[in-house]
Formats: sequence, structure tokens, C-alpha cells
Amino acid sequence: MTSAQIEIQLIACIVAIACAIPGVFLVLRKMALISDAISHAILPGIVVGFFVTHDLSSPLLIIFAAFTGILTVFLVEFIQKTGLVKEDTAIGLIFPALFSIGVILIAQNANDVHLDIDAVLLGELAFAPFDRLELFGTDVGPKSLWVIGTILIITLSLLITFFKELKVSTFDAGLASALGFSPVVLHYGLMTVASVTTVGAFDAVGAILVVALTIAPAATAYLLTKDLKKMLFLSVGLGVFSAISGYWLAHGLDASIAGSIASMLGVVFLSVFLFAPSTGMISVMYKQQRQKIEVLLLTFLLHLKNHKEKKERHVNHLGEHINWQKSQAKSVLELALKNNMIVINDDIASLTEKGNVFTENAINYITDHSEEAIEEMKKDFFLFRG
Repeated sequence: MTSAQIEIQLIACIVAIACAIPGVFLVLRKMALISDAISHAILPGIVVGFFVTHDLSSPLLIIFAAFTGILTVFLVEFIQKTGLVKEDTAIGLIFPALFSIGVILIAQNANDVHLDIDAVLLGELAFAPFDRLELFGTDVGPKSLWVIGTILIITLSLLITFFKELKVSTFDAGLASALGFSPVVLHYGLMTVASVTTVGAFDAVGAILVVALTIAPAATAYLLTKDLKKMLFLSVGLGVFSAISGYWLAHGLDASIAGSIASMLGVVFLSVFLFAPSTGMISVMYKQQRQKIEVLLLTFLLHLKNHKEKKERHVNHLGEHINWQKSQAKSVLELALKNNMIVINDDIASLTEKGNVFTENAINYITDHSEEAIEEMKKDFFLFRG
């Protein structure tokens, strides 16, 4: 690998880590769309910052853009709190308005300033290594690497310092207030970090990839764990994996690096969405099907317990007595036999001792409406195991 390739991947990884940390809290606070709003609404802040400094590389642009990001959040919440519209509607009203203001300011006052809209929105990591930072005449590496690296260090320091406060205020703002934390300060502090991170990554990777790296890893990690610390580590890991694999995908296809990274983020999320062990779509469908068969099994066992006559317990007449199709009857009989709930002699089904106890416990559950009891009962009888 060339030094440029290493630098591109390093920048992409650091951006992924810096975006993933605030992204986790945005997802948990159900504010994922706000990152999209911030990534577009900071444009007027960048333009105003340029008017003041006349330098596109000035760090003051980050301050002005971060202020605009905070203003975006404030305006969205102000409109939402009126009760006239919901949060998603408020976001849809505010960020196009602010973005349009930025475009108008550029058109009217900065036509001679180079601003590549495609690069701003899509980003072009391939050019990042060419924008170098020099200190005392010495080349110290890509400017984007130092900018986003500094933001990442600040973000990590704030996360470590205020982790407990962020955790409490994210899950229970009322408890945070009772404990002496200020949910409002923490909220706007988080929005400030999100805004600064967005601005820092804006030039290197573009607005679209900033949103993707902020939300996709966090949303994917949320499907895999409900532990906050694990979610943070998973989000960072998934972001870094997508950044590196997306780069090499772009290298192989000779395509946009930012677009390839965003595509990998989508592939990773879709894979987890479908195949996650407990929350994936396939797993959920399997659980629903299993629960359906469990209900049918319980119905069958109750039928056997309440009917002693042989014709009611004949395996070939279940469809007549319980109104089942042949496939349903076959599945339930196999499950009952597998779990040693019944025995079949001369095509007549009878409850075993285990099946009788299971059925009595089930009747108690139905009578008491105790969810805990049914769960414990299923564990005791190893339903669907072995």
C-alpha cells in the first residue's frame, strides 16, 4: 500500500469512530434524523465564518458551523414543543430553510469562491491526503486527519468524563434531574459534539457519509445488544470495518470511496437486520412461528386432558375434533412426542405423566394470568430443546 492509501483509510476510520460515539446517543434518544438536519443546516454557518475570516481553512469555520448546528436543534425543538407539528416535520421545515439560506449567501456574495457541491455532499476521500498541514515548515500529515483526530480526542474525553450523566439522562431525564444533572445542558452538549464532528468530517467525507457513519453503525449495534458500553464498542467496530472494507470495494470497482463506504454500511446493517440471533427478522419470524406451535400444542394437550373417549383422541381425527389442517396436526404431534408429552398406541394419543403435569401448570397459568409462571414452566419442561 502507498502512504496515500494508508492515510485515506486512517482518515476514514477516525471519522467513523468520531461519528459513531455521538451517533449511539442520537439513536437511543430517537433523534437520528437530527444528524441529517445538522449536516445540511451548518452550511450558512460555514459561509458566515468564511465572510468573517476570508479563509476556508480557518478553524473559526468550525465554531460558526457548530453554532448553526445548535441553532438548528433549538429551532426544531422550539417548533416541536408548540405541539402543532411532530419532530420529523419540524426537522423537515428547518434544515431545508437553513441550507437554502447558505446557498443564497454563496450565490449572492461568494460566486468567486470554489465550492464543489458534489464534493460537499458526497465527499471525496481520495483528495484528503493532498491537503497537507505544515508546522514550522514541516509536513505533519493530512489536515483532515489532524482536525478530525483532535475532535475525536475531545469527544472521547467528554464521553469518559460525563458517561454516567449521559447514560442516565438518555434513559431517564426525570431521574437525571432528581440526581442533580441537567438534562438540558447534557442535551445541548451532545448536540454541540454532533455539530462539531459533522463540521470536522464535512470536508473530508461529505454530508451524506457523515450521516451514514453517525447512524448506521449505531442502529446496527442496537440490534445486537442493549448494553450501552457494548453498543458503543460495537458501533465503533462496525464503523471502522465498513470504512476499511468500503475503501477496498471502491479500489476494486474504481468507484467513489464515500459511496462504497456508505454501501458497506448498508450491507452490514441489512445482514444484521436479517440474521441477528435474537432481533433479526428471520429470528423474529422463527420465534413467532414457534409461539404459534406452542399455542397449538397447549390446545392439543388440553383437548386430551378433557376428553377420555378414544374417538376424540384418535390421531387421524384431530382435524375433525380441533379443526386443524393435516400439516398443523402433524407438527403438533411431532412436538408433543419429541418433548415426551404424549404416547401413541394404536393411533390413540394419551398424556404422559410429564404431559399431564405440563397441562395442569398451563391451566394454572391461564387461571392466574402469570407471564412469569408460563416462562418458568417452559424452561422446566425444555420445550423446543433436545
